[in-house]
Amino acid sequence: MPTLLSIQTAPARRVQINGRAILTGIYKLPVSGMVPVLPLGLDGDEQADLSVHGGLDKAVYAYPSEHYPFWREARAQAGLTGIDDALPFGAVGENLTLQGVLETDVWVGDVLKFAHCELRVTQPREPCYKFNAAMGFNTAAKAMAQQGCCGFYLAVDRPGTISAGESFELIPGPRRLRITESFNAKMFKHMR
Repeated sequence: MPTLLSIQTAPARRVQINGRAILTGIYKLPVSGMVPVLPLGLDGDEQADLSVHGGLDKAVYAYPSEHYPFWREARAQAGLTGIDDALPFGAVGENLTLQGVLETDVWVGDVLKFAHCELRVTQPREPCYKFNAAMGFNTAAKAMAQQGCCGFYLAVDRPGTISAGESFELIPGPRRLRITESFNAKMFKHMR
C-alpha cells in the first residue's frame, strides 16, 4: 500500500535568485504529528505566486520519493557534492513525499484516500527558475522535463488531517488523462 513518508510546509519568504529578491515558498521543512489539511492546503504552508501555485486545484504538491536518487546523482554531476548530499525530503518543494506511487500510476481525477482526508489529483507540476535555485543548478528544470519526474498537484476534496508514516489508498478516477501524458503535453507546448 502507498505510504506518506514525510510532510513539509513553509511560509513564503524573500530569497536572492539571480541577483533579485524573490518571494517563494519552495524551501519546505518537515513537520511532525497530525497536520491539518484545509481547502487551500496544509496548515502553515504558503505559496508566493498564486498564478502558478496554490489555489483550490493546486492546494497540495505531492512528489514520489523514488525520484530522490536521480536528484542526488544530478546534483553530484553538477558538482554540488558536499552541499547537503542527503537532499532531504521537501527539497523539491513538495508538501507530501510519497512512496509507492509514481506519475505513471496516477491519472487526473484519482483520489488519495487517507484515514481522515481525501486529496484529488489535478495536474502535474511544471518546473520553473525557482526550482533551479532550490536544487542548486541551472538545468534542474530541464532535467525534470526530460525525466518526467514532476510530481503532481492535489485538490482537497475532504479536509481533515494527515501524518507522516500514514498509508493511503489510490482510488481510480475517470482514467482519461495520465499525469505523464499531461506533463509531456505541457512540456512540448513550452518547448515550441
